[in-house]
Amino acid sequence: MPKIIAHRDSLTAYLHRFLEWSAVHNYADATVKKRKECLREFIRWCEERGIESPQDITKPILERYQRHLYYHRKTDGQPLSSRSQRSRLTPIRAYFKWLAQQNYILYNPASDIELPRVERRLPKAILNEKEVAAVMNAADITQALGLRDRAIMEVLYSTGVRRMELAGLKLHDVDMERGALMVRQGKGKKDRVIPIGDRAIAWINQYLLTVRSELMTGLDDGTLFLSRLGEAFTPSALSDCIRVYVQKADIGKTGSCHLFRHAMATQMLENGADIRFIQAMLGHADISTTQIYTQVSIRQLKEIHTATHPAKLERPSPQQILAEEGDGDLLQALATEAEEESENS
Repeated sequence: MPKIIAHRDSLTAYLHRFLEWSAVHNYADATVKKRKECLREFIRWCEERGIESPQDITKPILERYQRHLYYHRKTDGQPLSSRSQRSRLTPIRAYFKWLAQQNYILYNPASDIELPRVERRLPKAILNEKEVAAVMNAADITQALGLRDRAIMEVLYSTGVRRMELAGLKLHDVDMERGALMVRQGKGKKDRVIPIGDRAIAWINQYLLTVRSELMTGLDDGTLFLSRLGEAFTPSALSDCIRVYVQKADIGKTGSCHLFRHAMATQMLENGADIRFIQAMLGHADISTTQIYTQVSIRQLKEIHTATHPAKLERPSPQQILAEEGDGDLLQALATEAEEESENS
């Protein structure tokens, strides 16, 4: 088939320039990918209606597309959630804002588009300590892959890292002496150092001593957790791996990696951890509409983690810790993350 070349003034041609501009200005790869997907979908919709140039787009046309998203039905017959509709419209607003700033169009037709209001939801499933133990115990640690998977779940539970962050961990990111974990290029391309519990470190050690060398093939790039093929996990493969154990545990709840992130946050809060410490561990710049975020040192963070996280080799004596606050906003932020993660799987 002949290659289709976009006209230099078409929506598609400007899309290529916009994506290049986004990459040059160091937007996260996930953001650039999302913009590409959503804008291609919008451009297809426009081309079906004979609209090919940014100059042809008006506010009423964008409002028509917004109504199209509202009435759209997925293959299972379900409508798009308000959050999904919003996530598809946000790149369009960014695209036309850029077009106007670069003087490719005289005015921004998307400037007054009101995005759908997003409902405030709590996570669908939150595991308690017994349920976390049941999921972890579903892994057969007498088998190499089972031991690896137990170590993965221990790290997810101890630190609350995102699946992408766990998949990207390197051997040198685990400071066993200090009990700290370096998360590099997390969401928003931000690095952070967070505590990791002794129990998780013990499982990592066991995995490193007995399993990792068996999985390694070819050159070693230093990835901590290796797949069957000796490579780093993809996010979807990691979710599939953990989902199996949730099903095996037969606890009446569904989910995968994010369940451990929820469990860590809620259980530490229940044990008295201040919301600021949880927020620092999760890597949130803010929680919902609150702006409670404060930077805390790794020493303070390690102390509060040791005092409040239930997964320990030994439980230390109780310490004086700050009063809990803002639990609802935290859970809603986690629920939003979980929904975004499932959409990107």
